[in-house]
This record gives sequence, C-alpha cells and structure tokens, in this order.
Amino acid sequence: MTDRVWSPWRTVVGFGLVSLTADLVYEGARSVTGPLLASLGASALLVGIVSGAGEAIALVLRLFFGQLADRTGGYWRLTIVGYGLTAVSVPLLALAPFVGSAGLALACVLILAERTGKAVRSPSKSALLAIAAEGVGRGRGFGVHKALDQIGAFAGPLAVAGAVAITSRIWPALAMLAIPGAVAMALLLVVQRRMPVAPAAEISPSPAAPGGRVTQNLGLDLPHRFFVFAGAAAATTAGLVSYGLIGFHLSTQQVVSTAMVPVLYAVAMAAAAVAALITGWTYDRVGGKVLYGLPILVALSPALTLSSQLPLVLLGLLAWGSAIGLQDSTVKALVADLVPASHRATAYGVFAAIQGGAAVLGGAVAGFLYTRSIPTLVAIVIVTQVVALALIAKSTRGADRSR
Repeated sequence: MTDRVWSPWRTVVGFGLVSLTADLVYEGARSVTGPLLASLGASALLVGIVSGAGEAIALVLRLFFGQLADRTGGYWRLTIVGYGLTAVSVPLLALAPFVGSAGLALACVLILAERTGKAVRSPSKSALLAIAAEGVGRGRGFGVHKALDQIGAFAGPLAVAGAVAITSRIWPALAMLAIPGAVAMALLLVVQRRMPVAPAAEISPSPAAPGGRVTQNLGLDLPHRFFVFAGAAAATTAGLVSYGLIGFHLSTQQVVSTAMVPVLYAVAMAAAAVAALITGWTYDRVGGKVLYGLPILVALSPALTLSSQLPLVLLGLLAWGSAIGLQDSTVKALVADLVPASHRATAYGVFAAIQGGAAVLGGAVAGFLYTRSIPTLVAIVIVTQVVALALIAKSTRGADRSR
C-alpha cells in the first residue's frame, strides 16, 4: 500500500489541481451571475443583495464550519461536501430559464448554495493543505497551490465568455461547467486516498476549550499572537481597494476602454500567482519577515491604480495583484504556524470572518471617499498600513522564534 501514497509535493499539487478545476466552475459562473439574474427579471437591488449575502455567507459561516472540523475531526467530510455543493449548484443554474416564474428564486438559492459550499470546505481544506505542505515548506506549498488556483480563476471566465459568444445564451455555458465540476470531485477523492497519513496529533479532534463551547466556537481560545496577526491582516484587507472600484475608475475616467478592464484584471491575477510563488519560497527561508512587504504593496495600490496615467495604473495593478497573492497564500502559511494543529480549521474560519468584516468596512470607506477626495483616501490607507506593519512585526517575531 505504501506505493499508493503520494509524496508531499504530489499531494500539494493534487490539492492545487482540485482548486484549479473548482475555480473553473465557480469563477466561471460568477462572471455571468449578474447577467443571468437580470435575464430572469432581477432588479439591480436584488443582484446586489444576493451578491452581498453570498459573500457574507462564504466568510461568516467559516466560523462555524472551522470549529466543527476541529471539534469532530471531519476535515475530509466537510471538504468533500463543500466542493460537492459547488459542483452541483453551478450546473443546476442552467435550469433556471426553463422553470418559468420560479427561475429567479431557483437561481438565487443556487448562488447562495455555491457560496455556502465555499464556507463549508475552506477551513478544512486549508487545514489539510497545511499538513501536506509541511513536508515541502508551508510557504512554498501554499504558494504553488495559489498559483494553480489562479489558473482556474483566469480560465473559467474566459471559457464561459467563449461559450456565451458561440451560443448567444448563458445557460449552455453554465451546463458546460458540470464537466470541470465532475473532474474536481474525482481529483479530490484521489487526493483523499493518496494523501500521506498525518500524525495523529494533527488530525485528531481538538479538546474542549477551558472557557466552554462558546469560547471555542468563537475561537477565543486561540493564541494571542494569532489575533495580533489577524488585526494586521484586517488592516491590509481594509486598505486594499476592490477591483470593482478600480474598474469603475478606469472606465468612467476613460483611462482604458471598458473591454480592457477585464484584461487588466487578468494581468493582476498573473501578478498574484507569481507573488504567491516567490513569497512562499522566501517565507520558508526567512520566515514572516517576507510579509513586511504586504503593507507597502497595499499602501501603493490606491495612489497608483486610481491615477489617470496608464503606466502608473499598470504599476499599481502589479502591486495590487501581488498583495492579493500574499494574502491568499503566504498569509495562510503563517496562520498555520501561529496556532496548534488541532485548531487550524477554527483559526482559518475566524481569520476569514475578520478579513470579511474589514473588507466590508474598507470598501464602504473607499467608495465614500473616492467621489470626495482621493488624496484623503490614499492618506488613510497609508496610515492604516503603518499600523498593519507594526502588528505584522509583533506577531511574526513570535512565530519566527517558534520556527
């Protein structure tokens, strides 16, 4: 049986291929969610409510499913169920135009179900990936995983766009996504069978928290330095203006044509993949010091991307994309090093919820200040990133000593 067990690198790549194919599914669907709902009779208000509720579900519910995984040890069950919800919900969206007046309600339910799948699987998958990546270096492992993930995030919308262009309809493109969904599930089951058995301490359920179930559910029993780092991540997330606002600026200010906006987004995603690989490798060599660059990248982003000069915008998008790459790879590697193995899923759930709240607050502030004073927005982001840098320095010193 030992010849059936994969090496750590093959396991990491296996998880990356699962994410790649799953991203083809849900990122492809998300690129046409708005037009789909509009074709079913949704108002702009309803589209906004469904989109916002979906993102809230994807982040906030991780609090519950993260602690559930640590409490029960059901990491694989939750990972499989979460991916399964996505693989099933997205292709079923193709049925919405054919069920009459119930089509809009069906589409809304399926969109929220897909986002629920993200919440169900993410903490458990990250905990499993942290175990697999330990054998190759967590920074490199999370970096390679993120790079593969970004390939799917880039290719999915392009595949859907091609299908819509050929058929002049949205539903065939959504139905087509059943294929990568099935591939993702098959790959996931293969990775489950071939993943090396982790030490018992890393996969056993976590003990009850001294403060009781409420304390454990909220992650209040996690180490203090984890919350210091979570505060730093909240500050960087709040300061990183959304691409929605950047795209709005580029099109309304006629910096580029509307058709070029998604192309520039693809450039930023490519930068994210490269940054994840480079910083992941560096993290395994020098530790958390590599994250000192994250607040700098975030501080540069609004000043450059909200410029009227295309060369400055391009530089800003490279910084913005690189920050995204760090946040979704190397940052996760440090989270795994900051908490006990038996509490990692809980930690990822709490971390995502904190980042989600910061993203909502930061987005509201950026949107409010954009039409009033971009220099004020830039100044506030810079001040926020100075705070983030101090918190990163404080939290990584303890982590580097433990490493």
